[in-house]
Formats: sequence, structure tokens, C-alpha cells
Amino acid sequence: MTEVRYVYAVTRPFDGAGATLHAGPRGVAGAPARTLAHDGLLAVLSDVPAEEFSDGALRARLEDLDWLADTARGHDAVVSALNAVITPLPLRLVTVCLDDDGVRRLLDSGREEFTRALERLDGRVEWGVKVYARASEDPPGPPGARDVRADRVAPVDAGHPGARDDGRPQGGRPATGRDYLKQRMRRRDAAEGVWAQADAVSRALHTELSRYAEAERVHRPQDPRLPGAARGNVLNAAYLVPRENGEAFADQVRRLTPPGTGVRVELTGPWAPYSFADTTAVPGIEGGGAK
Repeated sequence: MTEVRYVYAVTRPFDGAGATLHAGPRGVAGAPARTLAHDGLLAVLSDVPAEEFSDGALRARLEDLDWLADTARGHDAVVSALNAVITPLPLRLVTVCLDDDGVRRLLDSGREEFTRALERLDGRVEWGVKVYARASEDPPGPPGARDVRADRVAPVDAGHPGARDDGRPQGGRPATGRDYLKQRMRRRDAAEGVWAQADAVSRALHTELSRYAEAERVHRPQDPRLPGAARGNVLNAAYLVPRENGEAFADQVRRLTPPGTGVRVELTGPWAPYSFADTTAVPGIEGGGAK
């Protein structure tokens, strides 16, 4: 079987790299991860089937959300194992080289950017904060997510869409057309109120948390089509924090989350600094990866 190289991350060489990966989880396509050292840099990669990661195959697979989710989980499993012992520079999803020489060329061509990024990110981790306008049918957050207000959010809020005036869930059809229109208007007004509250919470949280972080990124709201994704995402932000300050940052999120109902705040991390791995050294997927 012909294989190509799937590259997860670049790091500086470190003691125990082989043992860390050997003891860690398997990566993309169920393949074990290994290292390739070259002139002061270390690439972490897997040997994966060429027929699955060729240009043509990737163009089709990148439209498959389930495949993307599986690939992202394998990618993150390896990067997270690295992040437990060193700060890696994660490369973009589906960075593929034809062979080991292609990986060396990637390290050579991006050496200056990789080195600067590793210096900038050394000793730092990423924390994620999401704010949702909560609906009672939303699924729970992903594994590892901390629902900051889970104990203070009612399953169905009084005045929330899907609730009666007395707070009990709606049941049965409206008696008249006028009752139906009144019900629809109440639901619309309640939904608008929840979204307005979520927006206000998002703005206040982001302003305050940015003061505790060295850098921040606000991403597009999470796509509800992704497996396990909840609807109603208002804020999807990442914060770069020194590793030793992580728990203090998490405490700030808890402190700044206001009491009340209808809004859910989700804290995740610490992650490898994906959102801050700014580099143009890896070509885009559309161009065939780092072939």
C-alpha cells in the first residue's frame, strides 16, 4: 500500500518525544504517530493511505462533515498528547506531504515562521469560551466542556419559546387562530429576549477576559450541522493564556458568568494554541496540501 505523510504539528526536539507518541492515542485514519527531526525542528506525522489523502480524494472528502469530524478528532488526539508535555505548533487540518523528503522541505521552507511561532507560543495554552442562547432541546457540549452555569439553567425557562405563561411546556393545539397568533408572538418575543441577553453576556465576557489573556481570537459561530454541535452559538472565542495561569483564567470565567436563565456559557481547554498558530508556511488544502 502506498502511503503519504500526514503532518500534525511542528515542535522543537524534546526528550521523550518517541515515548510520548508511542504511549499516546492513534491519530488520523487510526495510524500511529512518529517524529521526523530535521535541523533543529521536529515534525510529528503519521503514514496514511495515499488513496485516502490524494488531492482528488480530499476534494470529495472535505465536503463530508462526518469524515472531517473523525479526521479532526484524530488530529487533535495527537496534538493534545504533545500539548501535555510541550507547546506544539499545530498545523492546519489535512497537511499532507508525499514522503519524508517532502516533510523536510516543508520544515526548510517554513523554518523562519515556525521558529518565530514556537518562540511566541512557548509555555502558553488556548482556552475556549462559547456562549449560547439556550434552547431546551440543545445537546450537551463536547467531552471536556465545562457548562459554567449548568446548575443554574432550567430545562425549560418560563417565558422561553416552548413554555406557557405559567412556565409549563405547551401541549395541544391553540383553540382559535387568534390564540395561535398570540402564542407565536410570545415565542418570538421570548426568543428575541434570550438572544439579546446572550449577546450582552458575550460582549461583557469577551471584554473582561481579553484583559486576562495575552491574545484573543473571535471565530465565526459554530456550525450547527457539525456532529454534536448545539444551536444558538453567539460567541465562539479563543484566548491565549500562560499555562500556569490556566486555572485562574477558568475562575474568571466562572466569576464573570452572570446568574439567570436562558444563556449557557461553555468553557473548554486547555488546548494546544490552534487559534494562534499563525503561519503561511503551509499551503492551503485547495493547493494540494504541503506536497
